Amino acid sequence: MDAAAQNEGQEPLVDRPIRAGAAFEGSAEIAEARDMARDFLTSVQAQHGLPVSTRAMGMVQLVVSELVTNARKYAPGPCLLDLEIVEGAVEISVWDSSTTLPSIEAADPERIGQHGLEITMAVSQTFCVHREPVGKRITAVIELADDPGGDPSGRQPS
Repeated sequence: MDAAAQNEGQEPLVDRPIRAGAAFEGSAEIAEARDMARDFLTSVQAQHGLPVSTRAMGMVQLVVSELVTNARKYAPGPCLLDLEIVEGAVEISVWDSSTTLPSIEAADPERIGQHGLEITMAVSQTFCVHREPVGKRITAVIELADDPGGDPSGRQPS
């Protein structure tokens, strides 16, 4: 069967959302979640031609790592990671089974550990927590280009 016949009655490929998702169950899979985020953004650049700055690539991997780590640490069962491109940004969403909302502590340079949500909030354009019928979903948004409409590499002019 040819590709045109396979897609008959479906949305055109160019109008489909750009997204990826996976479930993670073990702490060793945190590295896999980071790899998934990197591979997703690499695909966004190569296959869809969208600019992804070096900074955005690093920040998305950091946020994915922090959110998946927290979900694995504080909630039983698997967590779900969804990545989606929305209006020049990547929306990172992590669901877990715990109904307990995260507590975001005040900044304290003396505190050892538990800075993940602080970091995530600092590098994200938006950050929100939603209770769901089962568990909760934490969503953070990071712009793909450091200077939308400008240099996608994030380099400053010399």
